[in-house]
Amino acid sequence: MTELHFGPVEILLVGFGSDRPDPGLVTALTDTLETQAVRLIDIVFLRRDTDGVLTAQEIEDVSDEYGFGTVELEASGIAGGEDLDELAEQVPPGTSAAVVVLEHVWARRLGSALAASGGEVLAAERIPAPVVNDLLTELRS
Repeated sequence: MTELHFGPVEILLVGFGSDRPDPGLVTALTDTLETQAVRLIDIVFLRRDTDGVLTAQEIEDVSDEYGFGTVELEASGIAGGEDLDELAEQVPPGTSAAVVVLEHVWARRLGSALAASGGEVLAAERIPAPVVNDLLTELRS
């Protein structure tokens, strides 16, 4: 069987309602990382002031300030360059966000089996949780 060293990786741009991630969000992320279902490959925090000036900070620079403690990255620097510039364009003035690169560890074995069988993922689409919840609520009523 073809053994993959990484599962699928997803890049998320997550906006915050303030100038930093909410402590509850940080706890939810660190709790999820502890399950080992996902692995944090990289994370970059973006802040755009009201004048439109963008500041990017690596987790190492704000880990204690934001409450991430000893969270370790698999490969700091993956979120950068043109991808980061493109995603940063979506951060409005006076807001902040994070570019989060997650490996779906839970899918590594499945991906290995798919590759070994000559298969491939032909399409993938993520449906945001609020949309799924609203749709299921509507269907159940």
